[in-house]
Amino acid sequence: MWCNVGFAECLEGDCINGQGTLDTNGHTYVGEFKDGKVHGQGTLKYPNGAEYIGEYKNGKRHGLGTWKYPNGNIYVGEFKDGKRHGQGTHTSANGDTYVGKYENDKKNGWGTNTWADGLSKYVGEFKDGLTNGWGTFNYSNGDTYVGDFKNDYRHGKGTYTYRNTTKQKIGEWEKGEFVKGQTIEGIPDDEFEKMKNNIKRLQKLINNK
Repeated sequence: MWCNVGFAECLEGDCINGQGTLDTNGHTYVGEFKDGKVHGQGTLKYPNGAEYIGEYKNGKRHGLGTWKYPNGNIYVGEFKDGKRHGQGTHTSANGDTYVGKYENDKKNGWGTNTWADGLSKYVGEFKDGLTNGWGTFNYSNGDTYVGDFKNDYRHGKGTYTYRNTTKQKIGEWEKGEFVKGQTIEGIPDDEFEKMKNNIKRLQKLINNK
């Protein structure tokens, strides 16, 4: 392992108990040490361009830190035993973002996934990196689904509302497909607005009589 001082060269300082700079096969760590292990605050730069800046415990990322991936992705948040664990924010190079809970390096718990298009957004529960549980998904075309999810599919009870209309599908879903329930055939929003305006005109006529 890179943190094993038997395979590394201490370039500067105290790499046993104190502050130092350690190089291991192109991995360069600058920070605190304890009992020969990286421990405390430090920065580790990888040969592939990745970088971690934050807290360590017994040779592993542990606590608050920033992880910069070689592909441009960035994670800022909590770590435990070398993995993303706790509250964190992951920003992809393409602009997608996730803000929420992690467990064992995967999205787990409540979180918000926002896509780079600025239109698609999921707010709800995750399990093992996938949408699992209850949530709300706003699609890029303006449609909205509120209900249960399983393994990134609409699955369970939920309501799907179509864009610019009051049409809805309410009931049971399986792997993204509507299988049982009620379809309410709505009217377009512009027609609905016309109806409301006509009602207002009728009310004024009635009041003026």
